[in-house]
Amino acid sequence: MDASKSERRLAAILAADVVGYSRLVEKDEAGTLAAIRKLRAEIIDPLIAKHKGRIVKVMGDGAIVEFGSVVDAVSCAVALQKETGAVQTNVTADRRIVFRIGVNLGDVVVEGDDLLGDGVNVAARIEQLCDPGGVLISGTAYDQLRGKLGLPLDFSGEQRVKNIAEPVRTYRVRLSGGRIPWRLRLRQHRRGLLRAAAVVVALALIGGGVWWMRPVEPASASTSIAVLPFDNLGGDAQTGRLADGITEDIITDLARFRAIEVMARNSVEAYKDKAVDIRQIGKDLNVRYVMEGSIQRQGDSFRITAQLIDAESGGHIWSDRWDRPVADVFAVQTELAEHLAAKLAGDTGIVLSADREAAKRKRPSDLTAYDLFMLGSAAIYRETPEDNKQAIALLKQSLEIDPDLARAWRALSLAHLQKIWWGDNAEDRRLGLEAAERAVKRDPQDADAHSMLGIWLSVADVEFKQADIEFKRALALNPNSADILAYYAGFLLNAQDPELAVELVDRAIRLSPDGPLWAAGLYRSVFFHVRRIEDAWYWHETRPRGRNDQKDLHYDAILLAELGRADEARTAVTEMLKSFPDHSIEAFLGEPGLPEWEVELIAGSMRKAGFPVCANEKVLKEFPNLVRMPECVQAAENPDASAAN
Repeated sequence: MDASKSERRLAAILAADVVGYSRLVEKDEAGTLAAIRKLRAEIIDPLIAKHKGRIVKVMGDGAIVEFGSVVDAVSCAVALQKETGAVQTNVTADRRIVFRIGVNLGDVVVEGDDLLGDGVNVAARIEQLCDPGGVLISGTAYDQLRGKLGLPLDFSGEQRVKNIAEPVRTYRVRLSGGRIPWRLRLRQHRRGLLRAAAVVVALALIGGGVWWMRPVEPASASTSIAVLPFDNLGGDAQTGRLADGITEDIITDLARFRAIEVMARNSVEAYKDKAVDIRQIGKDLNVRYVMEGSIQRQGDSFRITAQLIDAESGGHIWSDRWDRPVADVFAVQTELAEHLAAKLAGDTGIVLSADREAAKRKRPSDLTAYDLFMLGSAAIYRETPEDNKQAIALLKQSLEIDPDLARAWRALSLAHLQKIWWGDNAEDRRLGLEAAERAVKRDPQDADAHSMLGIWLSVADVEFKQADIEFKRALALNPNSADILAYYAGFLLNAQDPELAVELVDRAIRLSPDGPLWAAGLYRSVFFHVRRIEDAWYWHETRPRGRNDQKDLHYDAILLAELGRADEARTAVTEMLKSFPDHSIEAFLGEPGLPEWEVELIAGSMRKAGFPVCANEKVLKEFPNLVRMPECVQAAENPDASAAN
């Protein structure tokens, strides 16, 4: 057929096949074919018809189906997986019919009743990448689906597929709508909470405004790795701090390679100083590779060893050793990261020279300055005013020795931001912003410095557009940083873009399944706003909280109400009103500047929980300019009618 005269159209294509079809047929051909025919007659064909689909072709173990919309195609795929699974609960696993399903939106060529072209090919290719019993969709399908399907979509990386020139973005449909399967039980550590003040302050002080937002392209991760904490073979505290710093720096350097997905530092911290089973770590963190290493110092020299291990087999892929003068310790970090990147993705040509250059942050020039920086950072982690004061003093000493140490300027900026948590101070605002600007100036390749500057510009209450630019720059430099993804998600939630915020949160959780705990409250808010209530409740339960935190008590009630636990929600409201008797829907929503969509969302949940609607007299006297709800105004004007109702 002459391609120039062929009919072409845009179509949503569903490709499906039976997992282990050859094995099933070999074991029981007649039984397998009968089971497939039964599923087709009772479930598959009726569901395709219900969702306005057309079967293009049927093979022995699969089918190609055309739909007029992506929503119909994905809805049909989800229903198919759920219903075929439900009717086979009594079938033994070795005889069960399980499908893989891929969905793509693309251009197709029409030849009679058949469809050809990349639109069909991509659907078939991503179906082959899908987990058994799952649904995997392409980036083009995802772009049309965002916000139109109640189930969450988890980014699964960019995949290179046969006979398709460009990598294909893929997203997994989480069929349960609940917790992410690879999420681990949170450990009750507080390491990540040093940044809690920064996020809370930024989110609390960011005002209304207009952002010029564009979707952030997800990282193209073709492989995954966990870098375990380096062992300190010397035993002394200074070498231990250096080992911690090397671990964190290698994670940061590797995360800048877009082809490599790197687990966050707090996700591997649990394995520090412990005998570990590499294969179990691979399963726990859902990674293909694990790197472990050690550092030993002897006088003015040190030895660093590192080895890369296949987490599936436990076999060693690569190892090396560096015996260098102390002055060269930071150069080894860059060399080690590049060695790993080359081993992990270099053979595929995915590791680009631009990524390699981006990974070369400015290195410290003095080990003493670096040690003072590590001591100062540790003091910030302890989260007390006294320790914060000590942190500022240590970081200033570090900068006196090495004024170009960008990470020390960044940490100093964070210390000033944390001080605001204990009491707003105009001098800390000035010094914190100045330190963030110096960090960026000293090392423009430091992603965390750009992120810190973005937070400060947000707090400044005027530079929202510039803050957005800084966050995007940070994410471009380090697309696999769970912290930066979380910071930016908070910014986006306040920018009234919860759909993009939740996309970043899902990526952050994939990279850091067990935290960081400082972000749990943010994750709760983001999931609540996109109505993923089970996920919101999960992070609400795991969030470190005070005994009488008003916001936590508020979420106790509204999340329980949204989960359908009405009696528990009413009890939570009663308990909250004992401590905060002035809490009401009108008082909560009456402050100016809250977006209309958020007003409706929160008001609905508060009504469902059973909160009082109208503010009491005490609140009305204290806030005479409170924006009143029409029904409360009407009730105040007609008290007799209100009482009668």
